[in-house]
Amino acid sequence: MKIKSILGFGFIGISLWACTTNPITGRSSLHLANDQEIDAMALQEYKQTLQTGKVISGTTSATLVKTVGNRIKNAAVKYYTSLGRQGDIANYQWEFNLLQDAQLNAWCMPGGKVAVYSGILPVTKDATGLAVVLGHEISHALAGHGNERISQAMVAQYGGAILGSSISNQQVAAIFSRAYPVGAQVGLLAYGRKQELEADEMGLYLMSMAGYNPQQAPIFWERMESSSGSGNRSPEFLSTHPAPENRRADLLNDMPKALEYYRAAGGK
Repeated sequence: MKIKSILGFGFIGISLWACTTNPITGRSSLHLANDQEIDAMALQEYKQTLQTGKVISGTTSATLVKTVGNRIKNAAVKYYTSLGRQGDIANYQWEFNLLQDAQLNAWCMPGGKVAVYSGILPVTKDATGLAVVLGHEISHALAGHGNERISQAMVAQYGGAILGSSISNQQVAAIFSRAYPVGAQVGLLAYGRKQELEADEMGLYLMSMAGYNPQQAPIFWERMESSSGSGNRSPEFLSTHPAPENRRADLLNDMPKALEYYRAAGGK
């Protein structure tokens, strides 16, 4: 992959050239990397995760992960299609797997590869709680947060070298491997607070579009916040997430719009 720009435009020029707007939240972000190559790298890491981990299949919980995930994915496709932006996610190859792991964790790689760890299921409790988690994680992928974080790392590492020159695929691959340490304990990219808040908002809307009651989202996050490992350490899932009071305030602020989507999907 080669990323090129015209010398003299400066960082503002790069931003204008590679700016992407989220059709659900309206937030703009910088996407310098090639999505198809990011998706290919994500697929390779996902396959490795499935090979080295223990995939649960044929159980009620495994079926629930696939059912809820596909409902949210279908709602997203329907919404993007209604806006004429189905091309944004046309190359996603969705896959939903439940892994045997005690971590309170779940993630969605670029391109739609999703993993839910069994340790989080006692906290989700039911399909609606799982919809909160999957809506949030799917939103990270749909919003291109991986591309954004990789782009931020590219600018931080190479700065003005991006202008009038090129960044090789090996250099981007190195950034990707640092951004997505799938083999590590956390197993996901450390998103920024703005991205987490956007995933909260977007996930709330997506679960509502899929027919899951968004009013259960704040209740789930309260359960998640109260869950801790040894030494009262917060779950890794929440390591970069907003403060609980900020999350609750934002969810309540977004709730009226979410309820509109929910009612439109047949909810009461």
